[in-house]
Formats: sequence, structure tokens, C-alpha cells
Amino acid sequence: MPLYVTNTLTRRKERFEPWEPPEVRMYVCGVNLHGPAHVGHARSYVFFDVVRRHLEWSGYRVRHVQNFTDIEDKIIARAQREGRTLEDLAREYIERFLREMDALNVLRAHHYPRATEAIPEMVRIVEGLLAKGHAYVVDGDVYFRVTSDPDYGKLSGRSLEELQAGARVEVDPRKEHPMDFALWKAAKPGEPSWPSPWGPGRPGWHIECSAMSMAYLGPRLDVHGGGEDVIFPHHENEIAQSECFTGQPFVKYWLHNAHLRMEGQAERMTRSLGNVVWIADALARYRPDGIRLFLLSSHYRTPMTWRDDAVAGADRAASHLRAAVEAAETLLRRTAPSGRASGPALQLREKTARVRAAFRSALDDDFDTPGAIAHLHTLAAEVNRLADGIAKQLPEAGRPEDAVEAVAEARDTLRELAGVLGLRLAEPVPASVAQALRRLLEEETALRDVDGQGPPEAVLDRILEARQRARERRDFATADRIRSRLAELGVSVEDYPGGSRWRVRDS
Repeated sequence: MPLYVTNTLTRRKERFEPWEPPEVRMYVCGVNLHGPAHVGHARSYVFFDVVRRHLEWSGYRVRHVQNFTDIEDKIIARAQREGRTLEDLAREYIERFLREMDALNVLRAHHYPRATEAIPEMVRIVEGLLAKGHAYVVDGDVYFRVTSDPDYGKLSGRSLEELQAGARVEVDPRKEHPMDFALWKAAKPGEPSWPSPWGPGRPGWHIECSAMSMAYLGPRLDVHGGGEDVIFPHHENEIAQSECFTGQPFVKYWLHNAHLRMEGQAERMTRSLGNVVWIADALARYRPDGIRLFLLSSHYRTPMTWRDDAVAGADRAASHLRAAVEAAETLLRRTAPSGRASGPALQLREKTARVRAAFRSALDDDFDTPGAIAHLHTLAAEVNRLADGIAKQLPEAGRPEDAVEAVAEARDTLRELAGVLGLRLAEPVPASVAQALRRLLEEETALRDVDGQGPPEAVLDRILEARQRARERRDFATADRIRSRLAELGVSVEDYPGGSRWRVRDS
């Protein structure tokens, strides 16, 4: 079944066909570094993480770029208020953001460009727009001429007059049209600036994403994403300046997620209003899988309300999925396969195949994550039912050894499909163990090539993969040594037919 996505640009559901399959060029608007990120940001990045995971699961090669806005009025104001440099402020919030995304199991983008690193590219684009008559200079400021673009407003679906009537536009008599927007801002006393052909200054907000996306992905993107709050003016202006500069379509599919609100409030969650839950605070209360499951429990184009009882419910639901995996592994550890298949085992295999197909169908239908989650719970219930029946020696469960291969297949499928949603189905690794793992990778020669980036759960999985490779080449001394070193850190490794599993022991 092909993938269909709702394209904001055309306002309809379309078959997904990238410019140059199997390559997919995806750009997602990043955070403004004037403060920490909140769970409203997390909703967007968790969703686009699922977009990337599903595309890769479907055989596409995704190149994912996400920017950091590190020069903007609010950032400058905060740095001045706290007596800090922009670089110091940006470094703090970038490091915090990446730690929090790692904790939520959001795959890292292939590139995280910063606006201040792309200023030469921005200047080049502004020069091109001036040369083509799409921009003009006033007192060192450079503005985009919206009347030069006959398609301006096509993303929001409104005319220039309608956009002007509904916008809060600062009156500036120097502008040719009230909706003209700044590409370059002349330097002000006490603010950082960079040289340009129009005098010292700094870039406008919109130009940065055009410059950074083109620098890393080229002039045509397959997917451009962000929250619905940036459809206008940010993404509208991105389209205008990019297409007027290159003379070709900028983005094939625009995807926008709806807002997250606090309970009892109509306004979307935003730092300026203070109606937020910081990601760090959410992680202190709930498991990462629970937070992800909550954020994916509504369709991405449907507004959500952050309610503690709903997040706690999602946390419990994630525990139920983990319990199904653990029940399957308990059965696998104590039972050997017989090579036969009883009625219950065959039924589980058929259910597993149906769930896999239904799960893919849900995500292929405009990333229907609520539907996909429902199919995960269906499979988990079947695994629990059969494992429980065997544990209680119920006749209808069949002989234990007959069910082993079917249970293993169902467990592997449950893990695989959960992984497409970014769910680990494992207890999070304590910070002390995570730090010790980094030392282990440095000290253990057999693990020198293991990638230590990303969440510690993923690092542990890679360590077990390296250990498995040692076992396959019959280097049991190395495999045993890795197991012993992990045991010293409080991580037990259990081997069973078909693989191994790690578990952090209770302290």
C-alpha cells in the first residue's frame, strides 16, 4: 500500500512520491534558543521522528536536517539580561535540547546547522533576490517585496489582502507594502552584527531556514515540517524567498502538527505565555515511552491537551506493552522449540501477520499513530494470552514447546513495530550506568568500534550486537568478558534462542 500524506500546500491527502526516490530530503524547523524546550516542542519532534522512522522502515533513505535559531530578538534580549554571550546561551540550550531528545528516543538529525554559521549563504540569497527585483534596501535594511511574487499566500490559502487584514504588522513607512518582511536588519547599538554589502547587520528570521535547508539538502525538499503556528508568516515567507531565488518549487510536501495546550487553557503552549511543561520536568515524572505514547495517541493534525491523568494512563499503557515482551521472553528462556506448531501457535502467527499489515496500513494513511498504537496493543494482548495460558497449563494454549517459535516471532514483531513509533519497550537506564557505559567503550578493545552516541538503551543494544558477533565467530572469551563487565555495571545479560537481552538490575 502506498503512503499518503496531507499536504498543507494543496490542502489534500496525496500519494507520497519524493523527487528522487529512494532519497528523501527532510527539513524540520528547530527551536529558538532563548530558553528550554517544552512538551509542545516535543510533540512536534516526536511526530517528525516517527515520519523519519516510518520512511526508513519503508525503504527510503532519509536525509534529515533540523536547524537551531541562535540569533533573534528574544535570544539577544536574554543574553543581555543575563550578561552572557550568545554563544554561551546557545551552547547551554543546544546541549539540553539534545539530551532531552535523546531521552525521548528521538533520532538525531543528520545535521543541526545554526543560523550564525550560515550567514554567508543568507547574504548570497539576499543578493540574488535584489538582483531579480524581489527585494529592496532601505537604510541598511533589506526587505522582500511581496508584490513581486504572484503566488504569495499559497501555503496559507489566503490572498495578500486577507493576510494583511488578519496580521499584526508593525507600521513602517519605509516599506513599500505593509506585508514586506525583513531579509536583513541593519545593526543596532549593543547588538551582534556581521558585515554585508548593505552595511553591518544580522539576518531576518525567515531567511535562515531557506539558507540552511539549501546548503544541506539542495534547492528542492521532499518534506518540510513544523508546528501549525509557523505556517504564516514563517513558512509562507520561506516559500516566497526560496522560489523567487531559485525559480523552482521549494518543497513538495508540507507537514504541520497541531498545537498542544495545557488543561483548561485555550492558548497553545508557548514560552512567552508561560503555560508550559518543560521536557525535563515531564521526564522526571513519566517514562520516555509513556510520554511518546501520549504524544502519539492523537493524530498529528488534531490539537491535544496535556493532562496529567492522560499522560499517566499512557505511561501505564507503555508498561503493558513492555510486560508482553517480558512475558514472551520468560517463556522463551525456559522452553525449547519442538519444530511443531499447534493450533494456538498457528493462530498467533496469523494474528502477528495481520497486525503487521494493519500497523503499516495505519501509518501509510497520513501517519495514523493512534491506529498504529491500537494494533500494538492487540498483538501484546495475544502474546500475553498465550504466555499466560502456557504458564497456567491451560489446554487451549497448546504444548509450550509448540508455541515457542510463534511467540518469538510475535515478540520480535512487537519490538520492531514499537521501534517504528520510537518506543524502546525497556526500562530507562539510570544516569550512573550510562556514564559507566561510556567508560566501558573506551576501555574494552572489542567495543572500540561501537557507536556511543544517542540514548544509553541504544548503546546497550549495540554492545549486545558486538557481543553476538563475537559469539558467532566462536570468540567466547570476548563474549564472556563483555558480559562480565556489564554485570559489574549492574546490567545482566540473558541469552535465549535467537539472541540476547539486557536488563538493569534493581539496586
